[in-house]
Amino acid sequence: MNSQSAINKEIFIPRDERLLVSVEVWRRKRKKMSFLPPGAKGDYATFICVSVSNTIPHQLFITKVKQFGGSSSFVRRSQWTVEQLRQVNGINASKDSPEFDLVFDNAFDQWVARSSAEKCIFIQILYHACQTYWEGKAGNLGKPAKLMKVGQQGRATQYAHPEVGAGPSNSSASRTTKARRKSYVPPRETEFINCQSKLTGDACTMNLVIYRCKVFLNRMKNMIVANQNRSPGQVKATVKGTLKSGQTRQRVTGGTLGNVAKRVNVTLGQRGDRLTQAEDKTVELMHKAQQFADTAHKLALKYSK
Repeated sequence: MNSQSAINKEIFIPRDERLLVSVEVWRRKRKKMSFLPPGAKGDYATFICVSVSNTIPHQLFITKVKQFGGSSSFVRRSQWTVEQLRQVNGINASKDSPEFDLVFDNAFDQWVARSSAEKCIFIQILYHACQTYWEGKAGNLGKPAKLMKVGQQGRATQYAHPEVGAGPSNSSASRTTKARRKSYVPPRETEFINCQSKLTGDACTMNLVIYRCKVFLNRMKNMIVANQNRSPGQVKATVKGTLKSGQTRQRVTGGTLGNVAKRVNVTLGQRGDRLTQAEDKTVELMHKAQQFADTAHKLALKYSK
């Protein structure tokens, strides 16, 4: 189970919400924490999540979730509604970058995502979620077009029944409609600045597929590097631990030591074979994902013209 599925299951499902997207972030300018001694750093991971409530009318939330070192559980730290989100700053509108800012009514955070692709996925989904929310909000509050429709229906009823003599009531309804139209104030929508046009353009679905492929390739690359860096240390620890346990339990003779060395060599050889097979499969998956990303990019260019 990946981190997004775990966060959704542990944090949002019990609150009757549905997680749309999450991104792991770090602060560009780390805040000083008074409860930490000088020089100490908080050992935790931070995730910015976008969720929607399952109840009607739907509410859109931005939530800060943390996972502290040594713990597999997640903790909800802060939560804002989309009405409190004033601005999303993509920092650079000309190229992909992992930095972005979130400006709320009572907070201002400067973040760096794990990769530019993960940041682009987050901003793209957040943008379209905000657009859907504000359109629904405007519809529920009453758009001017709907108010005009109500006025037209009232005038049609007046002309259809002239003998009833309901002129005053219809005129009062018309005045009420005009008053509503004048008093209607559209909600202040979230402002997206310095964001690439491809995140909000017509080819957004295809771009989302491309960014997901990039995220997959980055994770595969990090996994290969981590395995390569971890293998020598694990081999050394295995040999050291085997020899140490043999020395403490009994006095090892020359023949016994030779048998232990053989078993260690066989074990290390089998482990090396498994690592080689895993790396081969990973490289094959990376090539397939790259081909898929290239194809998706060509389709995006084709249909964007």
